[in-house]
Amino acid sequence: MEVEKTYEGHVVVLPYPSQGHINPLLQFAKRLASKGLKATIATTYYTLSSITSPLVNVEPISDGFDDGGFAQVRSEELFLESFKSNGSRTLNQLIKNHQTTNNPITCVVYDSFLPWALDVAKENGIIGGAFFTNSAAVTAIFSRIYDGELRLPVRSEDCPVVIPGVPPMNLEDLPSFLNAPESYPAYLRMKLNQFSNLDEADWIFSNTFQSLEYEVMKGMGEQWPAKLIGPMVPSAYLDGRIEGDKGYGASLWKPLDDGCIKWLDTKPPNSVVYISFGSMVSLTQQEMEEIAWGLQESGYYFLWVVKDSERHKLPKEFVDLTTQNQEKGMIVSWCNQLEILAHNSMGCFLTHCGWNSTLEGLSLGVPMVGVPKWADQLTDSKFITDVWRVGVRVKMDRGVAMVKREDVVLCLNEVMDEGERSLEIKKNARKWKELAKEAISEGGSSDKAIDEFMITLKDSCNVRDKTMC
Repeated sequence: MEVEKTYEGHVVVLPYPSQGHINPLLQFAKRLASKGLKATIATTYYTLSSITSPLVNVEPISDGFDDGGFAQVRSEELFLESFKSNGSRTLNQLIKNHQTTNNPITCVVYDSFLPWALDVAKENGIIGGAFFTNSAAVTAIFSRIYDGELRLPVRSEDCPVVIPGVPPMNLEDLPSFLNAPESYPAYLRMKLNQFSNLDEADWIFSNTFQSLEYEVMKGMGEQWPAKLIGPMVPSAYLDGRIEGDKGYGASLWKPLDDGCIKWLDTKPPNSVVYISFGSMVSLTQQEMEEIAWGLQESGYYFLWVVKDSERHKLPKEFVDLTTQNQEKGMIVSWCNQLEILAHNSMGCFLTHCGWNSTLEGLSLGVPMVGVPKWADQLTDSKFITDVWRVGVRVKMDRGVAMVKREDVVLCLNEVMDEGERSLEIKKNARKWKELAKEAISEGGSSDKAIDEFMITLKDSCNVRDKTMC
């Protein structure tokens, strides 16, 4: 008779239901499971079918819009309010359903966007840990706002903004709505609510690593005692300790077999520009045209991910040229970004500088050209350019707040040629790749932080009831 596997604790991991939040929290769940914990992802009914992992269980909770998620309501305020009430109720039920099993839930690790999950954990007498999906630098900025040390709106005359451990920040380096807080009120509230009950959390996790943001963490001190456990990038691209872990295991879009890798196989090493603006960014038609003609003018090979809903914004002549001569470039609606960035033909990553993409670029040693559009992307771009020095940022035309084709060409040349700046960027990219791998490998700073959490859970499990865990 097969004996049921016993675990040293059972963690429920609760992500905010968008791709950029599901990926790192699911990856954390896989890390925990690979080390002997039972891990369950609790996600909304609408995103349930998009998540699969042999290491992790997936169970539903409700945001109140089970048929269509956020798209069903189209209002941040209503969605967040509904998720709080329905999510609290159904997460509580999920915990209670497991109480009488051989593996009762002993901890909830929740996306910091969802602080109500900590209240649910505490009501059930179990450990609660907040997981921050952005950089420590961005957290430092918002914690200062929450504490009243940085007042909104931030104006140009208030700059540079000086925060311990963070380089002096001008308006173009700060999260975009800090000088116009009324532009995204629900999003700003959500960012600030991360700190509302944080002092009650047993653990705080951050998807970054010690060497990457050492100065920032030193500057924050005891104000934010987080455990740095990143980068939460699939194991195959870092330490290789989780068998078969080549992808996150979550996709809210249907992947297509677009032949990207076969096309890349025909290109010389370090010769291709990869362009992707993530799942949330929507460029204007004029911006798409400027980037398109900038790529064409640069003469470099390119692979550009353009969502089907955005494709009509591309210039017809550019699409025709690319379709007629796929030798020079490919336009696809989806690809496995990690596989692309890991390919030896990759020369640089033209990116919106979202934190997940930034960590992937760093972890795979790919130089970056930043085109940040809003929110935390501007701060990430500042660090890419001026702190880690692994890329450059495309200058914005101040009059219309958009990129120009000549600046795209200039930045691509700066990263892709063999000039002094390019050589420095490539050297730094290689350095950060090694440091990212070192952090998450056995005995590395992030690996040790995860092990410390595991020991705490094991002790907690033993205290509760040895026979149940």
